[in-house]
Amino acid sequence: MADIMANLKTFQPEYGAGINEPLLHLRCRAKGLAANACAHVLFFCKVLQATRPKEGKCENPSASSQASNSSQSLKIGILGGGHIGKQLARVLLQLSDISEKNIQISTRQPEKLSELQLLGINCFYNNRQLVDWADIVFLCCLPSHLPNICYEIQDVLKRSSIIYSLVTAIPLPRLKQLLCFNSIIKPQYKFIENAPFHIWTAIRTLVEALRDPAVIKATCPCNPSGETVVNTNWLAAVFYAALNSYTSQGLRYARALALLNLICFPDDNTVSSGDDRSPPLLECENFINQAFASSLLPDDCLPWFDLTTVQLKDSPFSQLLTTDALFRDNLASFYCNMLTGLPVNNEESITASSTKTNLSAVLINPITALNHRTFDRICTNKAEEPPSTDSEAT
Repeated sequence: MADIMANLKTFQPEYGAGINEPLLHLRCRAKGLAANACAHVLFFCKVLQATRPKEGKCENPSASSQASNSSQSLKIGILGGGHIGKQLARVLLQLSDISEKNIQISTRQPEKLSELQLLGINCFYNNRQLVDWADIVFLCCLPSHLPNICYEIQDVLKRSSIIYSLVTAIPLPRLKQLLCFNSIIKPQYKFIENAPFHIWTAIRTLVEALRDPAVIKATCPCNPSGETVVNTNWLAAVFYAALNSYTSQGLRYARALALLNLICFPDDNTVSSGDDRSPPLLECENFINQAFASSLLPDDCLPWFDLTTVQLKDSPFSQLLTTDALFRDNLASFYCNMLTGLPVNNEESITASSTKTNLSAVLINPITALNHRTFDRICTNKAEEPPSTDSEAT
């Protein structure tokens, strides 16, 4: 079945909504939802890419083979080549560090994706092949197709696979039942009535929109300023998935947490509380209950987390997000830095010669919009500083 919006010009992201036109709010809401979905996918992929192992870095010999196989760049599979699937591919190709060779699309009509194929993306029709190859599979198909697709791919899924669903009509519990699988992420969005939506009225593509710091701020899951808000448990699932990535590499829990803190909270990109309290760092108790955390031995890995349960129930991390405003502010800064080009890695040190973007001022004193020249001045390189090293708890 073809995309029902394919010939509806006014619903395309490139179409500018006129102020006096009817259905202005509906068009802006559709554009805002698409921008949020693609921004959150981009953030998730960047976080997972940052946790990927470097060759020879695996600490657990029994996991060395798996780590070696994972040392390449994150492999992205998009199941469905309709409007959302194509937009997602363009966003990942142009705004992430993922190569076109690491993005594949399975669709019933691959011949209609000639533009993406010219860019180097492999497009074909074989859902099982796609799922067997990819680290993350994004479901962008029609709801009516999903039951058959789930039945087709469920026996190909690996423990390390992640399914990320953008099919709005199928709830997470039903998707878990269809796939017989628990590493599933499904963001849920709600709309805030009377919230400003003028940011979505500009004539631009999703890629152009996601280069705008004001748009990035509007999509932030911690301190959203737009009318579209993602559920907090989605953000929790992103961090639990990152820890699962470290566990699959055989990293000890202290090492995994140290690396995750190094990615999320570089010293010069944290938001101060204005009092004596230091910016928070992630600890075991932020992800598992205190009794289990106290039972961990120095050489233990963290447990493998069920991503569906994380989203369906309260977790220690979601409770932290709810109760700690300073932590939310620092995560908001991390989110904006990640999506505006701050390079991150899981090396033992990070040098300040890399470009570091500090948007704390934008988050604390928001403005209506920033033009690209202003943003370029924010993104100027800092002077070189000695590298910082993380210490390992024993």
